[in-house]
Amino acid sequence: MKDLMKKYLNTFSVSGREGLLAEKIANDLRPFADSVDTDTMGNLIVLKKGKSSEKKLMLAAHMDEIGFVVTYIEESGFLRVSNIGGINAVASAYHKVIFENGTVGVLVVESGTAFGDVAVKKMYVDIGAKNKKEAERKVKIGDCLSVAPELIKLGSNRYAAKAFDDRLACALLAEVARTCEKPAYDTYFVFTVQEEVGCRGSKPAAYAIAPDYAIAVDVTNTGDMIGAQPMAVKLGGGAAIKIKDASVLCSKVVIDGLTALAEEDKIPYQYEVLVAGGTDTSSMQTAGAGSFAGAISIPTRYVHSPVEVVDYKDLEACVSLLKAAVERGLETK
Repeated sequence: MKDLMKKYLNTFSVSGREGLLAEKIANDLRPFADSVDTDTMGNLIVLKKGKSSEKKLMLAAHMDEIGFVVTYIEESGFLRVSNIGGINAVASAYHKVIFENGTVGVLVVESGTAFGDVAVKKMYVDIGAKNKKEAERKVKIGDCLSVAPELIKLGSNRYAAKAFDDRLACALLAEVARTCEKPAYDTYFVFTVQEEVGCRGSKPAAYAIAPDYAIAVDVTNTGDMIGAQPMAVKLGGGAAIKIKDASVLCSKVVIDGLTALAEEDKIPYQYEVLVAGGTDTSSMQTAGAGSFAGAISIPTRYVHSPVEVVDYKDLEACVSLLKAAVERGLETK
Protein backbone atom coordinates (compact mmCIF):
# COMPACT_ATOMS: atom_id res chain seq x y z
CA MET A 1 0.00 0.00 0.00
CA LYS A 2 2.94 2.34 0.55
CA ASP A 3 3.61 2.25 -3.19
CA LEU A 4 0.03 3.35 -3.88
CA MET A 5 0.32 6.08 -1.28
CA LYS A 6 3.48 7.49 -2.87
CA LYS A 7 2.11 7.22 -6.41
CA TYR A 8 -1.14 9.00 -5.60
CA LEU A 9 0.55 11.71 -3.49
CA ASN A 10 2.78 12.61 -6.44
CA THR A 11 -0.14 13.01 -8.85
CA PHE A 12 -1.68 16.44 -9.49
CA SER A 13 -5.35 16.47 -8.48
CA VAL A 14 -6.69 19.87 -7.39
CA SER A 15 -10.50 20.09 -7.18
CA GLY A 16 -11.92 20.06 -10.69
CA ARG A 17 -8.69 18.66 -12.16
CA GLU A 18 -8.76 15.08 -10.91
CA GLY A 19 -8.37 13.35 -14.28
CA LEU A 20 -4.71 12.32 -13.96
CA LEU A 21 -5.29 10.61 -10.63
CA ALA A 22 -8.50 8.96 -11.82
CA GLU A 23 -6.62 7.46 -14.75
CA LYS A 24 -3.92 6.00 -12.49
CA ILE A 25 -6.42 4.51 -10.06
CA ALA A 26 -8.48 3.05 -12.91
CA ASN A 27 -5.39 1.36 -14.36
CA ASP A 28 -4.49 -0.05 -10.95
CA LEU A 29 -7.94 -1.51 -10.29
CA ARG A 30 -9.16 -2.61 -13.69
CA PRO A 31 -7.72 -6.17 -13.28
CA PHE A 32 -9.65 -6.61 -10.02
CA ALA A 33 -13.01 -5.11 -10.99
CA ASP A 34 -16.19 -6.23 -12.71
CA SER A 35 -16.53 -2.76 -14.21
CA VAL A 36 -14.69 0.58 -14.19
CA ASP A 37 -16.60 3.68 -15.26
CA THR A 38 -16.37 7.47 -15.07
CA ASP A 39 -19.52 9.57 -14.74
CA THR A 40 -20.16 13.04 -16.15
CA MET A 41 -18.83 14.72 -13.00
CA GLY A 42 -15.55 12.81 -13.26
CA ASN A 43 -16.13 10.37 -10.40
CA LEU A 44 -14.35 7.05 -10.91
CA ILE A 45 -16.72 4.17 -10.09
CA VAL A 46 -15.22 0.71 -9.64
CA LEU A 47 -17.68 -2.15 -9.11
CA LYS A 48 -16.94 -5.50 -7.53
CA LYS A 49 -19.90 -7.88 -7.63
CA GLY A 50 -20.85 -9.43 -4.31
CA LYS A 51 -22.16 -12.74 -3.06
CA SER A 52 -25.55 -11.03 -3.05
CA SER A 53 -26.87 -8.31 -5.33
CA GLU A 54 -29.90 -7.63 -3.15
CA LYS A 55 -28.02 -4.82 -1.38
CA LYS A 56 -25.41 -2.31 -2.45
CA LEU A 57 -22.49 -0.80 -0.55
CA MET A 58 -20.91 2.47 -1.68
CA LEU A 59 -17.44 3.43 -0.48
CA ALA A 60 -16.16 6.94 -1.16
CA ALA A 61 -12.72 8.55 -1.06
CA HIS A 62 -12.22 11.93 -2.68
CA MET A 63 -9.45 12.39 -5.24
CA ASP A 64 -9.27 16.17 -5.03
CA GLU A 65 -7.13 18.38 -2.83
CA ILE A 66 -7.19 22.05 -1.93
CA GLY A 67 -5.19 24.35 -4.20
CA PHE A 68 -5.11 27.63 -6.09
CA VAL A 69 -6.16 29.05 -9.45
CA VAL A 70 -4.49 31.85 -11.43
CA THR A 71 -6.71 34.93 -11.57
CA TYR A 72 -4.41 37.60 -13.01
CA ILE A 73 -0.92 38.01 -14.48
CA GLU A 74 0.93 41.17 -13.48
CA GLU A 75 3.05 43.10 -16.02
CA SER A 76 6.00 42.05 -13.86
CA GLY A 77 5.23 38.36 -14.54
CA PHE A 78 3.98 37.59 -11.04
CA LEU A 79 0.77 35.54 -10.82
CA ARG A 80 -2.18 36.48 -8.63
CA VAL A 81 -4.18 33.52 -7.33
CA SER A 82 -7.40 32.61 -5.56
CA ASN A 83 -8.04 29.62 -3.35
CA ILE A 84 -9.81 26.41 -4.31
CA GLY A 85 -11.17 24.95 -1.07
CA GLY A 86 -10.26 25.76 2.51
CA ILE A 87 -6.75 27.18 2.31
CA ASN A 88 -4.70 28.06 5.39
CA ALA A 89 -2.75 30.98 3.92
CA VAL A 90 -0.09 31.07 6.63
CA ALA A 91 0.60 27.34 6.26
CA SER A 92 0.88 27.59 2.46
CA ALA A 93 3.11 30.67 2.27
CA TYR A 94 6.72 30.37 1.07
CA HIS A 95 6.30 26.86 -0.34
CA LYS A 96 7.22 25.42 -3.69
CA VAL A 97 4.15 25.01 -5.91
CA ILE A 98 3.50 23.07 -9.10
CA PHE A 99 1.01 23.55 -11.93
CA GLU A 100 -0.86 20.80 -13.75
CA ASN A 101 1.42 21.32 -16.79
CA GLY A 102 4.52 20.87 -14.63
CA THR A 103 5.50 24.53 -14.30
CA VAL A 104 7.15 25.19 -10.93
CA GLY A 105 7.01 28.33 -8.81
CA VAL A 106 7.07 29.62 -5.24
CA LEU A 107 4.08 30.99 -3.36
CA VAL A 108 4.97 34.16 -1.48
CA VAL A 109 3.37 37.06 0.40
CA GLU A 110 3.43 40.74 -0.56
CA SER A 111 6.36 42.57 1.04
CA GLY A 112 5.48 44.40 4.22
CA THR A 113 2.48 42.23 5.07
CA ALA A 114 2.12 41.75 8.82
CA PHE A 115 1.89 38.14 9.98
CA GLY A 116 -1.68 38.65 11.17
CA ASP A 117 -2.70 40.02 7.78
CA VAL A 118 -1.49 37.08 5.69
CA ALA A 119 -4.33 35.99 3.38
CA VAL A 120 -4.66 34.50 -0.09
CA LYS A 121 -5.45 37.95 -1.53
CA LYS A 122 -2.01 39.07 -0.31
CA MET A 123 -0.21 36.16 -2.01
CA TYR A 124 1.26 35.68 -5.44
CA VAL A 125 3.32 33.11 -7.34
CA ASP A 126 6.80 33.76 -8.72
CA ILE A 127 7.63 31.38 -11.58
CA GLY A 128 10.83 33.21 -12.50
CA ALA A 129 9.28 35.10 -15.42
CA LYS A 130 10.81 38.49 -16.27
CA ASN A 131 7.53 39.95 -17.50
CA LYS A 132 3.89 39.16 -18.37
CA LYS A 133 4.71 37.95 -21.87
CA GLU A 134 7.20 35.41 -20.59
CA ALA A 135 4.81 34.26 -17.86
CA GLU A 136 2.02 33.74 -20.40
CA ARG A 137 4.21 31.29 -22.30
CA LYS A 138 4.10 29.01 -19.24
CA VAL A 139 0.70 29.57 -17.62
CA LYS A 140 -2.66 31.18 -18.33
CA ILE A 141 -5.64 32.52 -16.44
CA GLY A 142 -7.58 29.62 -14.91
CA ASP A 143 -4.59 27.29 -14.54
CA CYS A 144 -4.57 25.41 -11.24
CA LEU A 145 -1.67 24.80 -8.89
CA SER A 146 -0.94 23.15 -5.58
CA VAL A 147 1.85 22.90 -3.04
CA ALA A 148 4.49 20.54 -4.47
CA PRO A 149 4.43 17.02 -3.04
CA GLU A 150 7.03 15.76 -0.59
CA LEU A 151 6.75 12.64 1.57
CA ILE A 152 8.70 12.90 4.82
CA LYS A 153 9.24 9.94 7.16
CA LEU A 154 9.04 10.79 10.86
CA GLY A 155 10.37 8.07 13.14
CA SER A 156 9.53 4.46 12.39
CA ASN A 157 5.81 4.61 11.55
CA ARG A 158 4.81 8.21 10.93
CA TYR A 159 4.78 10.30 7.77
CA ALA A 160 4.23 13.94 6.85
CA ALA A 161 3.02 15.26 3.49
CA LYS A 162 0.50 17.53 1.86
CA ALA A 163 -2.72 16.01 0.50
CA PHE A 164 -2.94 13.01 2.81
CA ASP A 165 -6.45 14.49 2.72
CA ASP A 166 -7.55 12.44 0.87
CA ARG A 167 -4.90 10.54 -1.09
CA LEU A 168 -4.46 8.16 1.83
CA ALA A 169 -8.10 7.16 1.58
CA CYS A 170 -7.73 6.64 -2.19
CA ALA A 171 -4.80 4.32 -1.51
CA LEU A 172 -6.81 2.58 1.21
CA LEU A 173 -9.81 1.96 -1.06
CA ALA A 174 -7.54 0.77 -3.85
CA GLU A 175 -5.77 -1.63 -1.49
CA VAL A 176 -9.06 -3.09 -0.28
CA ALA A 177 -10.36 -3.42 -3.84
CA ARG A 178 -7.20 -5.28 -4.87
CA THR A 179 -6.98 -7.63 -1.90
CA CYS A 180 -10.48 -8.31 -0.56
CA GLU A 181 -12.31 -11.59 -0.96
CA LYS A 182 -15.66 -11.56 -2.76
CA PRO A 183 -17.74 -8.78 -1.15
CA ALA A 184 -20.86 -9.54 0.85
CA TYR A 185 -22.85 -7.11 -1.33
CA ASP A 186 -22.29 -5.48 -4.70
CA THR A 187 -19.67 -2.94 -3.70
CA TYR A 188 -18.95 0.33 -5.46
CA PHE A 189 -15.51 1.80 -4.80
CA VAL A 190 -16.09 5.44 -5.73
CA PHE A 191 -13.23 7.90 -6.06
CA THR A 192 -15.05 11.21 -5.93
CA VAL A 193 -14.32 14.67 -7.29
CA GLN A 194 -14.75 18.15 -5.80
CA GLU A 195 -15.25 17.13 -2.18
CA GLU A 196 -13.17 20.07 -0.99
CA VAL A 197 -15.57 22.56 -2.56
CA GLY A 198 -18.84 21.15 -1.25
CA CYS A 199 -19.03 17.35 -1.65
CA ARG A 200 -20.17 17.94 -5.23
CA GLY A 201 -19.03 14.70 -6.81
CA SER A 202 -20.42 12.24 -4.28
CA LYS A 203 -23.95 13.63 -4.56
CA PRO A 204 -24.70 12.54 -8.15
CA ALA A 205 -22.70 9.33 -7.70
CA ALA A 206 -24.76 8.31 -4.68
CA TYR A 207 -27.97 9.32 -6.45
CA ALA A 208 -27.09 7.07 -9.41
CA ILE A 209 -25.91 4.09 -7.34
CA ALA A 210 -28.66 4.34 -4.69
CA PRO A 211 -26.69 2.37 -2.09
CA ASP A 212 -28.24 0.65 0.92
CA TYR A 213 -25.06 1.24 2.91
CA ALA A 214 -22.46 3.97 2.44
CA ILE A 215 -19.05 4.50 4.04
CA ALA A 216 -16.85 7.50 3.40
CA VAL A 217 -13.13 7.26 4.09
CA ASP A 218 -11.43 10.54 4.89
CA VAL A 219 -9.02 12.13 7.36
CA THR A 220 -10.02 13.65 10.67
CA ASN A 221 -8.40 15.99 13.16
CA THR A 222 -6.76 14.79 16.37
CA GLY A 223 -6.77 16.16 19.89
CA ASP A 224 -3.15 15.28 20.66
CA MET A 225 -1.49 18.46 19.34
CA ILE A 226 -0.28 21.30 21.55
CA GLY A 227 -3.13 23.77 21.91
CA ALA A 228 -5.64 21.51 20.18
CA GLN A 229 -9.31 21.57 21.07
CA PRO A 230 -10.07 18.55 23.30
CA MET A 231 -10.92 15.58 21.10
CA ALA A 232 -10.84 11.83 21.74
CA VAL A 233 -9.08 10.95 18.46
CA LYS A 234 -5.30 10.57 18.65
CA LEU A 235 -2.50 9.41 16.39
CA GLY A 236 -1.74 5.73 16.94
CA GLY A 237 -5.18 5.04 18.42
CA GLY A 238 -6.45 3.06 15.44
CA ALA A 239 -9.21 3.55 12.89
CA ALA A 240 -11.66 6.32 13.83
CA ILE A 241 -15.32 5.36 13.53
CA LYS A 242 -17.29 8.56 12.95
CA ILE A 243 -20.22 9.33 15.23
CA LYS A 244 -20.93 12.81 13.85
CA ASP A 245 -19.45 15.91 12.33
CA ALA A 246 -20.89 19.30 11.44
CA SER A 247 -22.67 17.87 8.39
CA VAL A 248 -23.91 14.44 9.46
CA LEU A 249 -25.20 12.23 12.24
CA CYS A 250 -23.97 8.78 11.24
CA SER A 251 -26.29 5.79 11.09
CA LYS A 252 -26.27 3.62 14.21
CA VAL A 253 -26.43 0.62 11.88
CA VAL A 254 -23.02 1.53 10.43
CA ILE A 255 -21.48 2.61 13.75
CA ASP A 256 -22.54 -0.60 15.46
CA GLY A 257 -21.57 -2.73 12.47
CA LEU A 258 -18.06 -1.28 12.25
CA THR A 259 -17.61 -1.51 16.02
CA ALA A 260 -18.63 -5.17 16.07
CA LEU A 261 -16.22 -6.00 13.24
CA ALA A 262 -13.35 -4.14 14.95
CA GLU A 263 -13.92 -5.92 18.24
CA GLU A 264 -14.32 -9.32 16.62
CA ASP A 265 -11.08 -8.94 14.64
CA LYS A 266 -9.24 -7.08 17.42
CA ILE A 267 -8.67 -4.07 15.16
CA PRO A 268 -7.62 -0.94 17.09
CA TYR A 269 -10.38 1.66 16.86
CA GLN A 270 -11.58 4.89 18.43
CA TYR A 271 -14.69 7.02 18.09
CA GLU A 272 -14.72 10.36 16.28
CA VAL A 273 -16.93 13.30 17.14
CA LEU A 274 -15.86 16.21 14.94
CA VAL A 275 -17.37 19.57 15.89
CA ALA A 276 -16.53 21.27 12.58
CA GLY A 277 -16.11 20.14 8.99
CA GLY A 278 -17.73 17.40 6.96
CA THR A 279 -17.16 14.69 4.36
CA ASP A 280 -18.92 12.83 1.57
CA THR A 281 -20.80 10.91 4.28
CA SER A 282 -23.51 13.56 4.42
CA SER A 283 -24.27 13.61 0.70
CA MET A 284 -24.38 9.80 0.49
CA GLN A 285 -26.74 9.69 3.46
CA THR A 286 -29.32 12.00 1.88
CA ALA A 287 -29.05 11.23 -1.84
CA GLY A 288 -32.23 9.83 -3.37
CA ALA A 289 -34.12 7.76 -0.80
CA GLY A 290 -31.10 7.88 1.55
CA SER A 291 -28.79 5.22 2.94
CA PHE A 292 -27.33 3.86 6.16
CA ALA A 293 -24.23 6.06 6.09
CA GLY A 294 -21.08 6.32 8.18
CA ALA A 295 -17.38 6.88 7.90
CA ILE A 296 -13.99 5.46 8.74
CA SER A 297 -11.59 8.31 9.43
CA ILE A 298 -7.80 8.38 9.35
CA PRO A 299 -6.40 10.33 12.36
CA THR A 300 -4.34 13.21 10.93
CA ARG A 301 -2.52 16.12 12.50
CA TYR A 302 -2.30 19.55 10.85
CA VAL A 303 -5.08 18.93 8.29
CA HIS A 304 -5.09 21.28 5.25
CA SER A 305 -1.43 22.11 5.67
CA PRO A 306 1.61 21.02 3.64
CA VAL A 307 2.74 18.86 6.59
CA GLU A 308 -0.21 16.65 7.49
CA VAL A 309 1.04 13.87 9.80
CA VAL A 310 -0.29 10.31 10.09
CA ASP A 311 0.67 7.05 11.77
CA TYR A 312 0.95 4.16 9.32
CA LYS A 313 -0.44 1.72 11.92
CA ASP A 314 -3.69 3.72 11.92
CA LEU A 315 -3.85 3.37 8.15
CA GLU A 316 -3.37 -0.40 8.45
CA ALA A 317 -6.20 -0.53 11.01
CA CYS A 318 -8.46 1.39 8.60
CA VAL A 319 -7.64 -1.06 5.80
CA SER A 320 -8.44 -4.05 8.01
CA LEU A 321 -11.73 -2.57 9.21
CA LEU A 322 -12.91 -1.55 5.75
CA LYS A 323 -11.96 -4.93 4.31
CA ALA A 324 -13.96 -6.67 7.03
CA ALA A 325 -16.99 -4.48 6.25
CA VAL A 326 -16.71 -5.26 2.54
CA GLU A 327 -16.25 -9.00 2.98
CA ARG A 328 -18.70 -9.67 5.84
CA GLY A 329 -21.23 -6.86 5.68
CA LEU A 330 -22.50 -4.50 8.35
CA GLU A 331 -25.41 -6.36 9.94
CA THR A 332 -24.70 -7.02 13.59
CA LYS A 333 -25.90 -10.27 15.15
